[in-house]
Amino acid sequence: MNEILTDVLDVVQSVDPVVRTLVAGLAILLETSVLVGLVVPGDTIVIVAATAVSSVVEGVALGVAVLVGALIGESIGFALGRFLGPRIRASRLGRRIGERNWERSERYLRRRGGPAIFLSRFLPVLHSLVPLTVGMSGYSYRRFLAWTAPACVVWSSLYISVAALAAGTYRELADTLHSAGYIFVGVIVVFLVLVFVGKKVIERLERRHLDEPEPEDVES
Repeated sequence: MNEILTDVLDVVQSVDPVVRTLVAGLAILLETSVLVGLVVPGDTIVIVAATAVSSVVEGVALGVAVLVGALIGESIGFALGRFLGPRIRASRLGRRIGERNWERSERYLRRRGGPAIFLSRFLPVLHSLVPLTVGMSGYSYRRFLAWTAPACVVWSSLYISVAALAAGTYRELADTLHSAGYIFVGVIVVFLVLVFVGKKVIERLERRHLDEPEPEDVES
């Protein structure tokens, strides 16, 4: 197990750090874009890139690239919503997203405001759709950034730090501990499970803001 995992990590680390960093930033830019955000595995790419971090400088650079990529992607979504929102919603892409998701996004923003922007970063589908919905609303771009930037910082810091620390610890133990590879895989799996559970918990706690009808809808 150790030999296989070491070979895989060495392959990732052999890629030029600048290239790794740029690819991760681009992946998150695409992942946060409503146009392709539902199919790009940005989370996975960031984790893989983070396993190759070998210094604080590389870690900070990766974090900055991922943060900038996320903000650019969400800013593109905001701009598309501001200038083309209704057209996108009525387009083939908008129909593929589904009217239910559009309504959930609008309802969530209307009821929760800024916190909806922050929390949507951790919710499936909504993390790509909410920026566009915000652009279609009366929110200013500055207010949008004030809520989405902290969420992007939390998200990127969590993914990068866990993956980098797990890989760094593995490299230190690989030569002396036969089960180091299993520990590394276990840490990553546990982290991903906790992320999945965390998203489900957030979605459950926010469900009444996402799915319950408005009072006027009930009366009608």
